Amino acid sequence: MQIAVPNKGRLHEPTVSLLERAGLHVENGAERKLYADTVDPDVSLLFARAADIPEYVADGAAEVGITGLDQARESGHDLPDLLDLEFGKCRLVLAAPEESNISSVADLQGKSVATEFPRITRRYFAEKGVEVSIVEVTGATELTPHVEMADAIVDITSTGTTLRMNRLGIVDEVLESSVRLFAREDVTDDPKVEQLRTALESVLTANGKRYLMLNAPEDRVEEIREALPGLGGPTVMDIAGEGMVAVHVVVDERDVFETITEIKKLGASGILVTEIERLVE
Repeated sequence: MQIAVPNKGRLHEPTVSLLERAGLHVENGAERKLYADTVDPDVSLLFARAADIPEYVADGAAEVGITGLDQARESGHDLPDLLDLEFGKCRLVLAAPEESNISSVADLQGKSVATEFPRITRRYFAEKGVEVSIVEVTGATELTPHVEMADAIVDITSTGTTLRMNRLGIVDEVLESSVRLFAREDVTDDPKVEQLRTALESVLTANGKRYLMLNAPEDRVEEIREALPGLGGPTVMDIAGEGMVAVHVVVDERDVFETITEIKKLGASGILVTEIERLVE
């Protein structure tokens, strides 16, 4: 199985890091290489531009690909979206100069819109029933209204800072995007693809979770159990001949501080908190 992944930019490092955490350690994947093996002899990586990954998957060069939802939609290929990988979050928005009289989508009837995402933009305005002229650009989209190339723009924003710096106000949200795991339709049921999806999902599930282990007096177990905001019920194991039991539970990281304080009052001891690399539910 070949996985197409971003070769550079803001999506490259998080993608490779996620694969590593999922157990797919990259081997002989030096900088500028097009391919890399992994510890799984049946899985290799293909490095490509994030915008080209949907094409590689659709054409069969790779069985699955990791890239932004915005790139997949812009490609025009209807690839199955197997998993939201929860990073690279951004929004594709419609924005216009703050001093303009454009405050709604309807105000753009008969006007021009500049964008690096012409396919998404055309579909958006078609759904809104508004006719516009699309001006395709390859960068510095936010400058086009100020040099009279377009009346508005459709562009990516994460924080909105660049839009504000260029005196552009958001009129509407076109698309909310994040990085996803995509596949060809004919391989979605392949066991290897499902194995990859499960491995990645286990890493995401473990994010923000901690494994809590402690010793508790047998006569206080029920009280301690009620004080543990765990993922399911805690596991309780006897400790031979000591009148104590061992309790193991997965808790949200944000609950650890208060939980430890509470269970110590109930007689818990030997408390150990560890990180979790992967969690399969």
